[in-house]
Amino acid sequence: MEPQPTTTGPAPPALAAGSADVGPRVRALREERGISLSELARRASVGKATLSGLETGTRNPTLETLQAVAAALAVPLTALLGGAAAVATGALRGTAVDIALLRVFDDGPVTYELYRMRVPAGLSQTSPAHHAGVSEHVTVFAGHLRTGPLDHPLLAGPGEYVEWRADVPHGYAALGGTDVLAGLLIRYPRPAPR
Repeated sequence: MEPQPTTTGPAPPALAAGSADVGPRVRALREERGISLSELARRASVGKATLSGLETGTRNPTLETLQAVAAALAVPLTALLGGAAAVATGALRGTAVDIALLRVFDDGPVTYELYRMRVPAGLSQTSPAHHAGVSEHVTVFAGHLRTGPLDHPLLAGPGEYVEWRADVPHGYAALGGTDVLAGLLIRYPRPAPR
């Protein structure tokens, strides 16, 4: 039987250079939507102090926190990072997943983010749900990956492709003794105006 991947210790900060540029974007998006700090914290299931520290640049958030805030605001992750300019930010680190933004594509009512992804052998990560209609598409180049919705995980090995609706909590786990190297494409439809 395959041993279950594990996570080790607290999640690292997502951004190597800190979140000074992210905070003003989060605040602007929140205010543009007429959402209070308390309400955004509730919607994202993030502590109010954590969110306040993110907005003021005094806290460097985890990737999971950034994903939760982006989902609560119904925007792609790169909207918090500065759009296409986020390519220069380098890798983002999650509990067990490192992603590096390669390209952002806007195609009418849909935004696509293309990432290079690495999941170290034996580690796993749970990611929060994205906003409604978001899907993830993964092509594995090396290693064996368990990914997708937590209640219906998918398996993929070298040369294989999987996709799922990512508006539910989902996970990534490197199975076996080899790091997973993969391409990750996230498709974000723009929510309909209210």
